[in-house]
Amino acid sequence: MIRSRVEHVFADQKSQTGLFVRTFDITRATMRIGLANIVYNMRRFLFLEPINASA
Repeated sequence: MIRSRVEHVFADQKSQTGLFVRTFDITRATMRIGLANIVYNMRRFLFLEPINASA
């Protein structure tokens, strides 16, 4: 089910980053959502790709 693949992203952004967009300016809202997406993607990347300490 495609819906269930997306819901965890929004739940994580709401709970971890406290994402609550309340602004009159669409540019600021877009920027805030975009930054929350970048943070989520970076956290997922670090979780999925362990850093090798022996490098």
